Amino acid sequence: MGRSKLAKFAAIAERENVIEPGDERYGQLIGKWREQHFENENPLVLEIGCGRGEYTVGMARLFPEKNFIGLDIKGARLWKGSTLAEEEELENVTFLRTFIENLADNFEENEVDEVWITFPDPRPRDRDEKKRLTSPRFLDLYERIIMPGGIIHLKTDNLGLYEYTLEVLQERKVKDLIHTSDLYNSDLQEHTMGIYTTYEKRYLADGIPIKYLQYKVR
Repeated sequence: MGRSKLAKFAAIAERENVIEPGDERYGQLIGKWREQHFENENPLVLEIGCGRGEYTVGMARLFPEKNFIGLDIKGARLWKGSTLAEEEELENVTFLRTFIENLADNFEENEVDEVWITFPDPRPRDRDEKKRLTSPRFLDLYERIIMPGGIIHLKTDNLGLYEYTLEVLQERKVKDLIHTSDLYNSDLQEHTMGIYTTYEKRYLADGIPIKYLQYKVR
């Protein structure tokens, strides 16, 4: 492992806005994120596979009346988002370093208000279907921790993943589903919020339409 990564791991281990295994807070905030961590009763928004945290931090800037948690397993990636949040003194954002499969160990049923899935690995091979972050297996995890009426969002550049997700949702009890295969040329542009990840900028520069959908959990 390079020195740069080691330095980033060491840095996030000392940060108040990063929670990871080995931290005494890890697994202890289940059902208590608002009360004990953010110390308010504001809505809780979770970004799955947040990477560098650009979307998590971007939303935290725009909505100081909400709490944001970016989840990813890659510590070197979380270093970037946590650094930005620290520099900007954003008290409504934190990062959780863990596997997505551990959601139920960190969040209580109905604890989260919104879930964002932004530009996940599309896992195009059929044998990798269960690894797709919008497969029934993962949607079950999100819907367990999200409150009734909570919103799940997906942004992706990948048409195959977008169409796959729509097919999955046809078999589930969802309401108020809205979607578009070209977000920036649709009447749903308000859902972009003016936040662009590094990868999203590249896709748009290459002329690749961004796909978006959202639905409410019953």
